[in-house]
Amino acid sequence: MSNVKVNKKMISELYETILRLEDVKECEYFLDDLCTKKEIEQMAQRLKAAELLIEGKTYNEVIEETEISSATLSRVSRCVQYGKGYNRLIKKKEKEAVK
Repeated sequence: MSNVKVNKKMISELYETILRLEDVKECEYFLDDLCTKKEIEQMAQRLKAAELLIEGKTYNEVIEETEISSATLSRVSRCVQYGKGYNRLIKKKEKEAVK
């Protein structure tokens, strides 16, 4: 990494920028510019793995469906159990699907 120090303010600005995105297409363009294709695929894979774990799927079923590594799945599982983000996002997604 360069001499630029990543700090809380920079990270907060990233979050604020993401919140200003208006639709899926704008988000797609933003992430395509910001991330590698592999990074986007990995984020999508982790989100899907979290959804499957919340649905009650076993580790083996999640690995088979997403091809996620067991080490990454373990981390996703801890985040699902103890984190703040996955459950809120997935519950919000479920509510929107019902509408």
